[in-house]
Amino acid sequence: MKRLAIAGVLLAAGAHAAVLPPVLPWQGASEALIAANDDPWITPAEASGFAMTPSYAETRAWLQRLAKSCPAMRIESFGSSPQGRDLLAVTLGKPAPLKPRLLVQAGIHAGEIDGKDAGLMLLRDICLRGKSGLVDAVTLVFVPIFNVDGHERSSAFSRPNQRGPGEQGWRTTAQNLNLNRDYLKADAPEMRAMLGLIGRFDPDLYLDLHVTDGTDYQYDITFGFNGVRYGRSPGIGAWLDQQYRPAVEAGLKQQGHVPGELVFAVDAQKPDAGIVLGASTPRFSDGYGDLRRMGAVLVENHSLKPYRQRVLGTYVLLESTLRLLASDGAALKAAIASDRALRPSTIVARWADLPDPVANVRFLGMAHESFQSAASGQAEVRWLGKPVTQMMPVFGQTADKRITLPKAWWVPATEPQVIERLALHGVRMERQDAAKTIVVEMQRIVEPKLSSASEGRVPVTAKAVHTEQRQEIFPPGSVRVPADQPLGELAAMLLEPDSPDSLFAWGFFPGILQRTEYIEGYVIAPMADAMLAADPALRTEFEARVKADPAFAADGRARLAWFYARTPFFDDRYLLFPIGRER
Repeated sequence: MKRLAIAGVLLAAGAHAAVLPPVLPWQGASEALIAANDDPWITPAEASGFAMTPSYAETRAWLQRLAKSCPAMRIESFGSSPQGRDLLAVTLGKPAPLKPRLLVQAGIHAGEIDGKDAGLMLLRDICLRGKSGLVDAVTLVFVPIFNVDGHERSSAFSRPNQRGPGEQGWRTTAQNLNLNRDYLKADAPEMRAMLGLIGRFDPDLYLDLHVTDGTDYQYDITFGFNGVRYGRSPGIGAWLDQQYRPAVEAGLKQQGHVPGELVFAVDAQKPDAGIVLGASTPRFSDGYGDLRRMGAVLVENHSLKPYRQRVLGTYVLLESTLRLLASDGAALKAAIASDRALRPSTIVARWADLPDPVANVRFLGMAHESFQSAASGQAEVRWLGKPVTQMMPVFGQTADKRITLPKAWWVPATEPQVIERLALHGVRMERQDAAKTIVVEMQRIVEPKLSSASEGRVPVTAKAVHTEQRQEIFPPGSVRVPADQPLGELAAMLLEPDSPDSLFAWGFFPGILQRTEYIEGYVIAPMADAMLAADPALRTEFEARVKADPAFAADGRARLAWFYARTPFFDDRYLLFPIGRER
């Protein structure tokens, strides 16, 4: 009851809007894209003056009505949500082998729904308002709402850092999963459906449309990708750097928008400390696309700009993208083919932050000041709504961990969830009909540590991973995963425990963390005494450990466990990662 009362006060007083930073006045040529009030094909967002966004049912009904007037437009369900809603994809343009393919996805975070309303406007204009030429040379697939269940968990209190629409959907799914952390582990049924759509459509370019929180600045639309700087796909990265960004930024500026590179603050409490430009990992859409050898761009509109301005900027970005693909899609296709032919022997598994700036850039920021908050008991940032141009230090990353790829990985039939994930991503596997005995490298986890629950799982970290050679029996149903394939690097990021987005890191192997056989003190104590007497090297090692670790020295159980681990009775599969590496 108390929460409801507070909500009522906030709504009545407009307190949420009052505490947001002042908004910059804006006018742009893209305002001409808005339909007239008497246009029979005005979208729900336009009809509300961009105060609201339509529900799932209203969106679907509007699309179905448009499809009846647009024979070239096709609507399909490519999956369903946990609550039973269809995942919708709209296709315009006939697929052809040489035509570039664009997949646009909105609402992966359902409160960040600018892309849906921009897409509805663009679909209308392609179908009925003279822009059909945009899909003459390009095939477009548009997903208006990816997180459909989160979209329907809508309220005025979903996005406190965002200026409009009046009600927004929820960030996570009905299973409380964040789809934009799920690309590689693929737990959510929505993500499994999306991976199926990606595998079937095989887009040349994949746009993931978001709205970003964080600091205030002048840019109304930012977008990013790994590019050449951090890219695993150098040809695609060069095309994104050299063709995509300049063309799309020019289109946005021509229409009155302020585009920028996707960056994040080093310290949100100290906005002048610098910005971070780091590698996107494959749990995210753009990092996943880079790993998959597919062009992928993460678009982040600025949450503090008015909804109207943000939707129009997204429309311009989508139209500019279609025009560029029509004129230069062949170059992107060539880059993709070149990257898919790559067979790296060594890959970067993990990146680390650099302590010093790598550059200084001209940044279109906003003035701010500090104030003392009685609630937090510390200084907080207040944004003043005044544009400033400043030189900002940029912090980057460097390769922290590299992995030399094996010839192949062997996944035992006892790990069906791993085999299933590989299949979902389209990784080529050789299924074994009979048991196979083979000498492989195996990796043993050193000092694993469970993290706090995250994204529906309990992640695991390790101090180190040690390699040993073993003869293993892989039962029928096991799979061999060759590294020599277009998705070999993707397989590595799933199967190598040193990868921070590996299935091991996401907690898919809890069984290896558990010991199931033990030894009693009355057995191991005399056995350990005999070991000390018989092995001078062991005695030296033990005494060094006792001297160096007072907690160990004072713990009799830990001392005996140390000896137990050095006997043939100890479980030799404890902490042994079950996936073999063929050299």
